[in-house]
Amino acid sequence: MGKLLTAIGLMSGTSMDGIDVALLGTDGENVVERGPSAGYAYDARFRARLKQGLEDARSITARTERPGTLAQLERDLTLRHAEAVRAFLRENNLLPESIDVIGFHGQTVLHRPDEGLTVQIGDGDLLARETHIDVVYDMRANDMVHGGQGAPLIPAYHAALAHGLSEKREIDAPVVFVNIGGISNLTFVGADRRIAAYDSGPGNTLIDQWVEAHAGVPYDQGGMIASEGAIVPELADRYLSHPFFTAEKRRSLDRNDFAPPSGADAGLEDGARTLAYVTAAAIFKSAGHLPEAPATYVICGGGRLNPVIMKDLTTLADTAHGRVLTAEALELNGDSMEAEAWAYLAVRSLRGLPLTYPETTGVDRPVSGGRFASTVADAEADQGTRHGERP
Repeated sequence: MGKLLTAIGLMSGTSMDGIDVALLGTDGENVVERGPSAGYAYDARFRARLKQGLEDARSITARTERPGTLAQLERDLTLRHAEAVRAFLRENNLLPESIDVIGFHGQTVLHRPDEGLTVQIGDGDLLARETHIDVVYDMRANDMVHGGQGAPLIPAYHAALAHGLSEKREIDAPVVFVNIGGISNLTFVGADRRIAAYDSGPGNTLIDQWVEAHAGVPYDQGGMIASEGAIVPELADRYLSHPFFTAEKRRSLDRNDFAPPSGADAGLEDGARTLAYVTAAAIFKSAGHLPEAPATYVICGGGRLNPVIMKDLTTLADTAHGRVLTAEALELNGDSMEAEAWAYLAVRSLRGLPLTYPETTGVDRPVSGGRFASTVADAEADQGTRHGERP
């Protein structure tokens, strides 16, 4: 066991609703001591700027490009993350010097795995200066350099959690962690600790886009809109017949890979109900590519808060002889899990341990990654910006 480090993880996901912050004590391997977590919402104006950033990013052909609003947006996004860290430290009576490292995801504005191109805006050096804490950031890029899809990165953390749950005999293996964010992804952990992972399809993004366009609300809180509707079979089949689900090679998704329906396809409630079903059914359709049929499905991310999605998941799991549990049923936190994962990955990065594997992203070999931003002025020059360059 390595030395335990105290890390803060920062996650701003594809839903673009705010910043999740979580504290973790970990050796970057099997020891995980979960601490407090919090969420800090973006205001509506900043969410609109992020959406514009997605449009501006469409013209990017190299990772360092920041066309249109992106340069200023990157700075403002970073400063918001710095304020979230300061607020989190205040609320938990912590000092910056008590934190060893921050794992900073940034905001994905472009993800084109087939072109080996992924862009997460976020200035790690600025964040380190503002918070007075060392930062590991830009953790997806090295995976793509080595032929990976750049996502998902959370499986290494899921495997550590599954190890702890299995030791306590709280779950039956094989287990699949299902993260329903804007995009859904699966992490399979077998009884022999074999892992496999990939994106499984649209998560909340289609529902969010649908209700925002047709009801003027950012998401279907509690599945209230979907609960009033009925599934439109033709619309559901259109999504579930997408070649993504039958392709031999698993690939990571961008939020633009699946477009929301048009207003002519369904009414508000029926559209929301259909997209909730698509979210659940896509998970099980993609699960057909796993090494074994899962015994336990652990549901994380915002989608677990939609009772309509959860009911569909439970029905589909019963058919497949599986059991569906929310993260909270296992005393985990489904809201903060991705932020916890970024804290965990930051420690792995500092230790030069792999973040991704051939079975998770398609990378050619297990690789570490991340750039290091130090609060010590000359540390970056001495230590290098990638762990392949660290002494």
